[in-house]
Amino acid sequence: MATADVPEGGGVIVQEKYVVTQPTAGEFKAFSAACTHQGCPVDKVENSEIVCPCHGSHFAIDSGEPVAGPAEAPLPAVEFTVSGDNLVLPE
Repeated sequence: MATADVPEGGGVIVQEKYVVTQPTAGEFKAFSAACTHQGCPVDKVENSEIVCPCHGSHFAIDSGEPVAGPAEAPLPAVEFTVSGDNLVLPE
C-alpha cells in the first residue's frame, strides 16, 4: 500500500485485517483490526481514533491503546516495513 494512501492524523483499514495510521507526518503505525473486546473488526478511523462499531470501543492511532468503550487491552501492533513510498504488511 502506498504511504500517500494513509492520511496524516488518521488511518485506513486494510482488508479488515490491519489498521494503518499516520499519527504525525511520516510516522506510520500498524495494528490488528480485531477489537480486543470481542474480536469484531474495527471499521473506521476518525478524530484520531480507531473505532469499533460493535460495542463502541475507541483506540488511539499512535499506540493502539483503548481510549473509550469496553475494550481494556490495546490493539496488537503489527510489524511492517517501509519500502520507498510503500508500506509492506504481512500477508
